[in-house]
Amino acid sequence: MTIRIRKFIGTFATLFWLVFYALVVMALGGEYVVGRGMLTELVFYVVAGVAWVPVAMVIIKWMARPDPA
Repeated sequence: MTIRIRKFIGTFATLFWLVFYALVVMALGGEYVVGRGMLTELVFYVVAGVAWVPVAMVIIKWMARPDPA
């Protein structure tokens, strides 16, 4: 698979991941976190704000692999 095709697929995979992640985090936050105190909300928002990064990094690393020779 060429790098061009991987980037095309990876772009949509990243978008799908971010939309899916945002919807899940909103549902969890609304159900379990909101109204439980400022410290609980702060910790949740900080963790939720960076928890999507490892998956995005894996996708970007896959997209950036060089073409096979």
